[in-house]
Amino acid sequence: MSTSMRNTILAKVPAALALSLGLTLAGCGGMATNRSLESVHQPVVEKTNYVLDLTTGPGGLSLPEQRRLAGWFEAMNLRYGDKIFVDDPLASGSTRAAVEAVAARFGMLLNDGTPVTQGYVNAGTARIIVVRASASVPGCPDWRSGSDTNFANATSKGYGCAVNSNLAAMVADPEHLVHGATGTGETVVMSSNKAIDAYRERTATAGTAKAQSTGGGN
Repeated sequence: MSTSMRNTILAKVPAALALSLGLTLAGCGGMATNRSLESVHQPVVEKTNYVLDLTTGPGGLSLPEQRRLAGWFEAMNLRYGDKIFVDDPLASGSTRAAVEAVAARFGMLLNDGTPVTQGYVNAGTARIIVVRASASVPGCPDWRSGSDTNFANATSKGYGCAVNSNLAAMVADPEHLVHGATGTGETVVMSSNKAIDAYRERTATAGTAKAQSTGGGN
């Protein structure tokens, strides 16, 4: 073998070793790249629209239509977090009041505005829309990194699945995961203090106690 050919072979061997080592390290390092304490598995909130078309009249909803609505609410298992809307082309106050009365039996209030639904609502028909949100964490549980070599000192691929999945399952209104709950700014302590202050500041109506003394005889 000539000297030039031997030098060429020896020059190719380190390059091949370096290439194979680089591919091996790149494959291991690419298995887990999240080096922060922020989980890549976050809750995803999805909304679903459920609709029921009711026939309306000059006086709003008839009793049979009100019973239909009540039965639909019961079948929907209406619960906290659901949003109820009324899409009425005639914008009848009587119709809205009738729907409001039925919703009140389930402890629910009507929402303003109307979400977009499929189809057209004709005059003489009111569409009742229930918007229900659900939360889940896609891709959980994730056990793929059980045997990976963690050269990047990164968090496991399933990091955060347990906490965020439990949070998504327990939150009463999934929309609070998106924008939080809004309130009046009045806390429970502030409300309870109103009753205490009213009790302390009220005018006494009962008779005042009188001090009496009795003299003892010798």
